[in-house]
Amino acid sequence: MDFFVFNGKYFNEGSALISVNSRGLRFGDGLFETMKSINTHVEMIDEHFARLWKGLDTLQFKLSTHFTPDKLQQEILALLNKNGHIRIARIRITVFRGDGGLYDPVNHTPNYIIQTWAMSPDNITWNSNGLILGIYTDVKKSCDILSNLKHNNFLPYSMAALHAKEQKWNDAVLLNTHNRICDSTIANIFLIKNGVIYTPALSEGCISGVMRKYIIKELTVLNYQVEETGLAVDDLLSAAEVFLTNSIYNIRWVQNIGDKKFTNNLTAKINSAIFPTNK
Repeated sequence: MDFFVFNGKYFNEGSALISVNSRGLRFGDGLFETMKSINTHVEMIDEHFARLWKGLDTLQFKLSTHFTPDKLQQEILALLNKNGHIRIARIRITVFRGDGGLYDPVNHTPNYIIQTWAMSPDNITWNSNGLILGIYTDVKKSCDILSNLKHNNFLPYSMAALHAKEQKWNDAVLLNTHNRICDSTIANIFLIKNGVIYTPALSEGCISGVMRKYIIKELTVLNYQVEETGLAVDDLLSAAEVFLTNSIYNIRWVQNIGDKKFTNNLTAKINSAIFPTNK
């Protein structure tokens, strides 16, 4: 049985700890980060913590002097070793406010949970078969100060993921309230058209992905033209290539969206250039 960390202490994964008065449970009042470790090295950890701390500030948490990135990193590494998740692992930190009603939280100090899961090496290799996607239209993503955060009120993505499973898609594309492309349930979206690489701007409501930021930087170094902009569904379906990015899988190419098929020539080249060991 694996362990998890709750506010600095170890518990068995079956332990029930959250109060029925938890604002995290009642209102989704919190944030999360998902990271990857290889040989107990947590990739891009500084960027993950920077995004988490920005979100904590946006949600008006009050941080104690003991709640620091260094402390969380130490607890992550200790948990990876305790669970034996040494080679490749997925890590999730969930941060949430404690007890209270909508207008009367007991305090604004963050509670937190750290979990780890072992991953197969196949999860970080090039997906040669390509992904099958569809476009989810029942719930739209808003464009506001919360849109770029990985907050715990995740219903648009949760509903899109349920629909994708029903349709036997690998993932679903979400639209924003302007009916433009936002992101997928677990990744940021890039498309390639006439040699230019496009991705929805953060103002379009997509998650401010750590891997998205890294990919844009690396593509610029490699002298690709990258444009962050608003993208219509027609822009997506008329692209030559489409790929998804997140911190767990790096780059994954998309083979189909509905009846539209995409190639992967440039995407494969980009993947080899940025992640040469993940071919």
